[in-house]
Amino acid sequence: MSSVIGLIIVLGVLIFFHELGHFLMARAFGVGVEKFSLGFGPALVKWKKGRTEYCISAFPLGGFVKMVGEQPDANLSEEDRPYSFTHKPVSRRMIIVAAGPVFNFLLAIVIFFVLFTVAGLMFLQPEIGEVRPESPAARAGLEAGDRIVSIGGAAIESWSEMAEAVSKSGGSPVEMRIERGGREIQATVTPVVEPMENIFGETHDRYIVGITASGSTGVLRLGPVEALGESLRRTYMIVELTVVSVAKMVRGTVSMDNLGGPIMIAQMAGEQVEHGLINLLGFIALVSINLGILNLLPIPVLDGGHLMFFGIEAVKGSPVSLRTREVAQQIGFFILLTLILFVFYNDIMRIVTGTRF
Repeated sequence: MSSVIGLIIVLGVLIFFHELGHFLMARAFGVGVEKFSLGFGPALVKWKKGRTEYCISAFPLGGFVKMVGEQPDANLSEEDRPYSFTHKPVSRRMIIVAAGPVFNFLLAIVIFFVLFTVAGLMFLQPEIGEVRPESPAARAGLEAGDRIVSIGGAAIESWSEMAEAVSKSGGSPVEMRIERGGREIQATVTPVVEPMENIFGETHDRYIVGITASGSTGVLRLGPVEALGESLRRTYMIVELTVVSVAKMVRGTVSMDNLGGPIMIAQMAGEQVEHGLINLLGFIALVSINLGILNLLPIPVLDGGHLMFFGIEAVKGSPVSLRTREVAQQIGFFILLTLILFVFYNDIMRIVTGTRF
């Protein structure tokens, strides 16, 4: 039950904000909006305000904003022409189309800002949980329970700072100041190279000293300015990671089996619901960023495909022919349908094999 509730909440929020971006920018540029729908298919609830009909429809796997004159070949009356999407300058059409993905990124930034302002930034303490036998750390006399205070004279506040300092050593000996039992001691540790797998399953060399974290965490309280900066940084980091992942999948260096669809989202959303509001909000932000990137892919029928056509129009000074757009959209629909079927297949295979995502 929690999976169903989680899926409805996550998709509802994401679709609403995505379509809200299109809707608000269309209204801002004087484009008439005929319908604003959350979901596809038969309308479960609908009401009309002005010329716009608002709907909550039966199938919640998407949504749409239908604008006046959205199709280039639409028959328009003279009174509707000023409100026609097609008759607006190409720059305004591009902004209206781009507003959907942009609102997905803005949603993530706002969620992160709220979380960092209210709950602070959680980090892993630079406290040693285990020292690997015969490792550089063991030879230097480091022990479980030691807290790393500084490396090379630079203060260490978190485990990630410690790992980065060791990685940047290049194998040269590093001077560590350690807190142990209320007193501080010095230790010289010489990192060694060891092959490790990154999150993409690729092997690379990294300098390590042979210690693992204790798992102890801390919370850094952030002011509004710091929270905004961290929100922007976190959003950028996820965008970069997602784009790199997609590029590696296209090149074949990362398996497409990592892709998931609505079933995986439902399972993960259900888990976040059970773990509380903060986890659920963080998950919504993550999926929102992924949805924004997906919609910017240059595939006809997606926002990125429309932006591609408008970009060509801006360069050549005239719209892409209707026939070319129709053929491209058929190809885009086939690509999108293939992708949907593939992620559903991945989801089902995870269930059948009991594989975790």
